[in-house]
Amino acid sequence: MKSRRAAPPDGGYGWVVVVSAFLVMGLTAAVLKNFGLFFLDIQSHFGVPTSTTSWVTSTTIAMFHLGAPLASALTLQFSQRVVIIVGGLLASSGMLLASLDLSLPWLYLTMGLLQGLGISFSWIPANSMVSHYFVRWRPIAYAIASSGECVFAMVFSPFFQWLIEMYTWQGSLLIIGGLQLNLCVCGALMRPLQTVKSPPQETKDELEGDAAALPPKRTFFFQCSLMRKPEFFLYILFAIFAAAGFFIPPLFLVPFAHSLGIDKYWPALILSTLALADLAGRLICGWIANMRLLRNLQLLTMVVTLLGVVLLLLPISHNYWALVASALLYGFLFGCVVAIHVTSIVDIVTLEGFDNGLGLFMLFRSIGGFVGPPAAGWLVDEMNDYSAAFYLSGFCLISSAVFVILVDRLVQRRKVVEAEVHQTINKEEWEEGNVK
Repeated sequence: MKSRRAAPPDGGYGWVVVVSAFLVMGLTAAVLKNFGLFFLDIQSHFGVPTSTTSWVTSTTIAMFHLGAPLASALTLQFSQRVVIIVGGLLASSGMLLASLDLSLPWLYLTMGLLQGLGISFSWIPANSMVSHYFVRWRPIAYAIASSGECVFAMVFSPFFQWLIEMYTWQGSLLIIGGLQLNLCVCGALMRPLQTVKSPPQETKDELEGDAAALPPKRTFFFQCSLMRKPEFFLYILFAIFAAAGFFIPPLFLVPFAHSLGIDKYWPALILSTLALADLAGRLICGWIANMRLLRNLQLLTMVVTLLGVVLLLLPISHNYWALVASALLYGFLFGCVVAIHVTSIVDIVTLEGFDNGLGLFMLFRSIGGFVGPPAAGWLVDEMNDYSAAFYLSGFCLISSAVFVILVDRLVQRRKVVEAEVHQTINKEEWEEGNVK
């Protein structure tokens, strides 16, 4: 008898998985989004330029993405539960060691390498679990899970600011590391789907059909053959350009606010406002995607383009309330992108290729995430103006939308061809049946 993965329950224990993933997103991505609160303190403490300081966040982002293929491979070899627990230990140890404040390169190693790898080992399997537990409700389930990033970001922004004022940035990192140990608890809740035995009387064709439901063989690191799909290759290019723009605004919003004379808790509240709008964007866009009013890739093209335009216009905000309004728009559209850009991978490579597709997607996205913040920091140093960072971000995002348009066209063309082939096969079978 052959084994195959049980059908996605589309509910039941799946909602426990969603809650666990919600917490994982909060304890990983929400922490990363608030790194901007530490930016000026770290820069002042070490007395280094903006571009040099930005390498801390850039290294974290790069390791977050570079660790994705390894996380996917370990998930297939062991389980999502094991990998998330290991990720929690790595992330927590990264922050605890960073609090020792030995040197700036030490922060690259701890806040950068260890924290980034820990985030990757937690974030990737959590997304994988949600995708495998749901089919019909996948967009809304993923939107709810990913909203943990927004809810926690709203709370973390003022909380981290308070921690910095009370315990300095070094003490804050120590406390945050302790909080991230809860990732191990989240991992323990991730119960893998059971495998079921196929009855022996199944025909050869049925068994061959079931093979598609099995996870990839454990002897492949990840399937590079997916890169041969032109639509997936173009989606990788979208990932690179989009990542270059994605991670710039959260890092430079607080310094930009300080440059306008906005001080104390107000810049942190801007991040909370952004997170609230981000939450609304994820839930609303997830709901729209679930209604199937538009194709996921069509919707993604629209929101990425609008996001780029908003970032190009953000530097004209020269007072607090104008900046809040821009942050609201940015946060909402960012949430819309996040709600659908990962689940869109299923439309391109199917569910069977999702784990490997996500790993490759994150691997190549690391290029944009690694280059974007330092490039923006270099522009800020050269022009002595934080506006340059937002111009670069907007340009990258608008450029990335072009690739999504091409991907959508290729996917639709492929579906038309598959439908024609299916129709031809059905016609031949019908004619053969009439002859008999």
